[in-house]
Amino acid sequence: MEHRERIDLDRLTTEARNPRSEELDRLDTLDMVRLINAEDANVAAAVERVAPEIARAIDIIAERLGRGGRLVYAGAGTSGRLGVLDAAECPPTFNARPGQVIGLIAGGAPALTTAVEGAEEDAGAGAAALREIQPTADDVVVGITASGRAPWVLGALDAARGAGAFAIGFACNAAAELQAHADLCILPVTGPEVLSGSTRMKAGTATKMVLNMLTTGAMVRLGKTYGNLMVDVQATNEKLVERAIRIVQTIADCDRAEARRALAACEGKVKPAIVMLRLGIDADQAGGRLRRTGGQLRAALGERERDG
Repeated sequence: MEHRERIDLDRLTTEARNPRSEELDRLDTLDMVRLINAEDANVAAAVERVAPEIARAIDIIAERLGRGGRLVYAGAGTSGRLGVLDAAECPPTFNARPGQVIGLIAGGAPALTTAVEGAEEDAGAGAAALREIQPTADDVVVGITASGRAPWVLGALDAARGAGAFAIGFACNAAAELQAHADLCILPVTGPEVLSGSTRMKAGTATKMVLNMLTTGAMVRLGKTYGNLMVDVQATNEKLVERAIRIVQTIADCDRAEARRALAACEGKVKPAIVMLRLGIDADQAGGRLRRTGGQLRAALGERERDG
């Protein structure tokens, strides 16, 4: 591990002491809950202030994924766990291809369930973890560090840029060190935590909110939804099978039996089942229309894809 100068936490708002919670241990439980809830209520406003940066990131991610690239999250501690979580949820939700969205965490798999606190201090390990997946110019790498200074994350971002990938930095401090290591930064300033320095709280909430937006927004742009329905859902369990049936019923305006038959003919895939029913064609023809439109359901149905 490389030697670094003493960490200056004074300039990090995530490390500052919150004056509203200075008597935290003296509050009764209901007042403590209300205080935490009141602080959490400020997170959405902090995220809203960086909406333009989030929107730009979504468009960049969608464009790179659309040409065969990958979205890679690289984070440490809570930030890393949230990145891995978001990546893991993309295949069942959006039928993302294997390896399209990847989550890397300082300390590797053991850090998902056990704190490996020293792992985030090794910039070389972050760079090595990123290089191991062989980044290309088609990829987007999002480095996630609430403080904005975790060396492991900075090393990963530097390796990403070195390979020509687009590097996005995410932190919850305005004076984030990662700004010098990224092509675009998303910096919702969530302020001092109720429990000083515990960035699993407001900063973690902001992280989850933004990562949800990045993947959901990019997948919407890639045609993975129809309105607010997840038409690329993988029906891998009973709940998701029922969801697929309901989606087909809703969009194709058919009964349950028709939806089930169409899904069976289309190997459980929602989009071709909808095209088949809406246009009165067979499964092969429906699949062909979707291939010609790049998987865009509205285009396959002959509808306008976006307003404006």
